[in-house]
Amino acid sequence: MSGPDISGDVVELRVHGVSGANPEEVLDLRQTAQVAGDRSGGFYRPRPRHPDTTDPHGVTLEAYRWGDLPSGTVTRALGLVFLLPFMLVNVAIWMRPANPGSEALVRSLCRLLALTLTVLYVLAIAGVTLDLVGWKCLNSPQCLAGRSWLSWLSGRPVGLRLGVLALVPAIAISLIWRVSNRPGRTFEAFRAPEQVSGHRLGAVGQWDAEPLVGRLRSIHVAVAFATLDLTLLLARAATGATGATVALTVATTVVLTACVVCLCTPPLIDRAATDRRLDRITNALRTAAIVLTVGVVAYVLLSPQPWDERRALPGYETTLAGLFVAQTTLLVALGAVLLRRRDRQRGATPLFGLGALAIAATGISVAVAYAAELVYRAADFLDRDVPTGAGIATGPPRAYTWVIFGFLRAVLITLIVAGLVVVISRPGRRRAAAAIVAHDYPNQPAEVGSRLRQVRDAIAQARFTEKLVPLAVLYGCLAGLTTATTTVGLLGQFPSDVVERTVGLPADAVTFGIAFGSWLIAAIILGLILGSIFAYRTVPFRRHVGVLWDLGTFWPRAAHPFAPPCYAERAIPELTRRITYLVESGHAVLLTGHSHGSVLLAATVLQLPPEVGSRVALLTHGSPLRRLYARLFPAYIDEAALRDIGRRVGWRWVNLWRDTDPIGGWVFSAHRPPPAATTSDPASAVDRRQRDPRGVVTPASDSIPPPIHGHWPDESDESFVEAVRELVQRLGGRTDPPVHGRPR
Repeated sequence: MSGPDISGDVVELRVHGVSGANPEEVLDLRQTAQVAGDRSGGFYRPRPRHPDTTDPHGVTLEAYRWGDLPSGTVTRALGLVFLLPFMLVNVAIWMRPANPGSEALVRSLCRLLALTLTVLYVLAIAGVTLDLVGWKCLNSPQCLAGRSWLSWLSGRPVGLRLGVLALVPAIAISLIWRVSNRPGRTFEAFRAPEQVSGHRLGAVGQWDAEPLVGRLRSIHVAVAFATLDLTLLLARAATGATGATVALTVATTVVLTACVVCLCTPPLIDRAATDRRLDRITNALRTAAIVLTVGVVAYVLLSPQPWDERRALPGYETTLAGLFVAQTTLLVALGAVLLRRRDRQRGATPLFGLGALAIAATGISVAVAYAAELVYRAADFLDRDVPTGAGIATGPPRAYTWVIFGFLRAVLITLIVAGLVVVISRPGRRRAAAAIVAHDYPNQPAEVGSRLRQVRDAIAQARFTEKLVPLAVLYGCLAGLTTATTTVGLLGQFPSDVVERTVGLPADAVTFGIAFGSWLIAAIILGLILGSIFAYRTVPFRRHVGVLWDLGTFWPRAAHPFAPPCYAERAIPELTRRITYLVESGHAVLLTGHSHGSVLLAATVLQLPPEVGSRVALLTHGSPLRRLYARLFPAYIDEAALRDIGRRVGWRWVNLWRDTDPIGGWVFSAHRPPPAATTSDPASAVDRRQRDPRGVVTPASDSIPPPIHGHWPDESDESFVEAVRELVQRLGGRTDPPVHGRPR
């Protein structure tokens, strides 16, 4: 797409943060034109001959809008709700500690945990179709009454019923296979230039994830079909295993074992795209699993043996409990590895680098909650007028009951601890905030006392961010405990009975709590769905809802192929290409990134050729690089990577931060007090604190005092304007408006 080209010394390229700001907001203008890119992500400038084409420093303004890359349509947003567990587990693999000795093991454990989610996905759908509908409902006249769409299968042989209904999970597997296969082609035209970065963050946009994603996709599809096969074969073998049953079970087990072995050998599965041997192996495993599924369904349809007429689908509950045992074992192993291989440097990562465990356990918890709620809501629908408490006692497998009980327990304990942390930490946070306010606004009149307290409270609230990470780790550990307690269901015990015997709480109260937890999960899922719909109809609402998707989909799919696609695979190469073009066209480029935009720019700077970086400056504001990313992703953002970014731009880097910002912060030093002017470390001049608000006294020209901006960008702030002016001068640019050029 062509657009205006304004010949000037410096182009200020602004990159927004999460929530999809429009170009007019990024440029603080009303008249903009797109000069490159497309509707999902592109570059914008003020329209030619518009009075605001240049800012007061003679800098040509340009904005990169990437907000639609991780979001897109409402349909895709709804898909993200149901793909949330896959996304969380995928992020976990990127949160591993910066320890080469544990990298391969952490990768393998995260990928195995991701594989268990695919198994759970299949088992949940099989639980509805094969267990609730095919085995229970079709044997119940009360369930079939008035349901002509279902009663046509009544009275048919059990094998025919299961064979027909097995098509539903097979179609579900094919659907998610298809959906996960499509996004990989979206960004294939945006490949990073062949630049070697010394840091892993710089490889995020360069890394061609498609070969790995294709291999993972084949493995997960193979395991999904193999899970369906085992579910049918275990039900078939309940009355005695025949030679055909044993042969099909052995073949299915071989496929599953081969898939697990592939995931446990990172040097093999992570090989470059030029090595096609593993692609052929994983494709063969997928094909073998599909062929086996056809054979298993045919065998179930044609087998003359009688079927076990027990109440539930034979083998299903045992398989489900076995899956939860496997998840618990993997979570314990991941925690042990992270603790053993943790970074010993004080303050390097929160709680010994257990961020990967917390996010993986949270993803598992969300997935099992989704699965349990799907089965319970289907059971409620089929049971008609049966009370919820009675349905819990007689309906789906006990493991799902323990899942809901564990989910409720984890939420309640986390909320209680969070409340205690809020109360206990508030005095200390307020004292620190009061000291900052006293320093920033000395000798203020008495009538602004309420405003000073508002500023103090804003700073105190912003300081609570550091408490959220330990709370997330706590919830993750409790969520992992949830999967462990599901194994009690194998002993025929219900949570209500166990709790009544151990702590004396009435069983009816526990049953009510489980029913409440079930409806709470349903309400959360409904809220996520409605939030996704409104997020793309109401821009202010989207600013809050879109944060999770934007942050989660920044990282490539390296653990779960069904996770949403990574927009950084387009955004970073596209930024690199645009900056290189501008520099080669004779411009210097001032990169300004707010919030997550600063992370995109940091990865971009690490990919720029040296001759391009020498004509680039960097201005970050509200940046979470040090405060969040260096803590949560220590293998990708550390002191060495941040200093390399500064060196690549010749230390033409200014980072603005506020005490009222709950997300952004300083990068190298908080500067309290400011560093000595004689220091020789260029990093000491990067961070500059912005006083927020600018004042607490209502100016004569206004009726309200200056606002508290917190994390919101404010390009009109005096410190931002001064930083732009300084960096333009350091780039050798002019400070008077350049001559306008004709449109390109």
